[in-house]
Amino acid sequence: MRTSQGKLPWWQLTLFGVGCTIGTGFFLGSSIVIHKSGFWTLFIFILAALATLFVYEALAQMTVQHPQKGSFRTYAQQAYGRSAGFGVGWMYWCSEMLIMGSTLTALGIFTQLWLPATPLWLLASGYTLLALFVVIWGTNGINKVENLLAIVKIAAVLMFILVAGVAFIKGTGGVRPIHQSAAMWFDSGWLGAWKGLLYAFYAFGGIEVMGFMAVDLRDSKQAPKAGRIMLLAVTVLYVFSIGLTLLFVTREGVTADKSLLIAALEVMGLPYLVIVLNGVLILAGFSILVASLYAVSTMLIALAEDGDAPAWIAVTSGTRKLPLYALGLNTLGLGVSILLALLMPKQIFEHITTAAGLVVLYTWLFILASYLKLNKPGAGGWVKSCAAILLITAAAAGPLLEETGRPGFWSSLLIVLVIGMITGWKWYKANKGTKELA
Repeated sequence: MRTSQGKLPWWQLTLFGVGCTIGTGFFLGSSIVIHKSGFWTLFIFILAALATLFVYEALAQMTVQHPQKGSFRTYAQQAYGRSAGFGVGWMYWCSEMLIMGSTLTALGIFTQLWLPATPLWLLASGYTLLALFVVIWGTNGINKVENLLAIVKIAAVLMFILVAGVAFIKGTGGVRPIHQSAAMWFDSGWLGAWKGLLYAFYAFGGIEVMGFMAVDLRDSKQAPKAGRIMLLAVTVLYVFSIGLTLLFVTREGVTADKSLLIAALEVMGLPYLVIVLNGVLILAGFSILVASLYAVSTMLIALAEDGDAPAWIAVTSGTRKLPLYALGLNTLGLGVSILLALLMPKQIFEHITTAAGLVVLYTWLFILASYLKLNKPGAGGWVKSCAAILLITAAAAGPLLEETGRPGFWSSLLIVLVIGMITGWKWYKANKGTKELA
């Protein structure tokens, strides 16, 4: 997925960021946000975008001053020692596994629009096997495919905005006056906004991947610019598309198992566009699944090579140097997601999305902490970082406010606790060995 050192123009990094960001977290996760937060969704998406921008700027500025292929994992290690690098690396691996599980579930839900009788676990299994096949036989050019699909995703959202905008202006397709929609959606209050904040953040997940690519820019100083333009474009698309859907769908019509855009097009009575958009959603979700599977397998190898994972994980096979052991370990992780889809298909997407979003936010907190220690920013950098930390903390606490969010919250804490215990054990062994040598 990586281009040659110093050959990447800033606009290509922007496009890659769009491809890594616009996915199932928005297409399906936004239904959770809007169900919990109503019209406050527009406000909290803007808040989440600002906090995401501050996190990305911190990562980009570290990249400008200390270009490292390991990105935020290396910066955590430089700031707080090797144990921190170990912990952040494995926490990010866990977040990516959860994100891929969430993506698999979303792909199954999208496909059930066409094949409603097919079990969710069977669809998830099929997409897992297909993703493995693509990674094994088609890793070359994944970056180009991601850029192409980024354009497809942007075009799909713009198509929806155009269609919904015309329907609103003409007053057709089930549209209601704004004052009626406001009365229906504004009753969520600030508590509803708080509950939905985490899922708004989840829709921006992927900006940390840009950190891995930023070291390949022709001019590393353009990394902040690439992220700002990407986040501005994504936020505008999110806010306009969500704002228009609020004029068509009812609260009863918004569920966690249906894309918000699909629900709005169904109200408009446009079945052919529903079919087209659903195909785009499947294609977009599958591209993220493939890219994530390849990237996280590559990172597992890096952890193994640094001694932070069993050495056998780094072993490659055949003339193409395929990381079969790393792929196998990741497949086992995806198998857990498939098992969960079999056991609780109705609740699985929200639970996995909650846990995935939380673990991603924990990684972002490490990015901010590393930035504050390594770069020692001025007052402006501290204000931005503290604002992002407060918003991230508020988002992380949101799932505790309702019963459906608590399983994901406790699961995320369990992951952090296990990684923390292993990290502490490694730190103890390393310091014990140092003392014995002394």
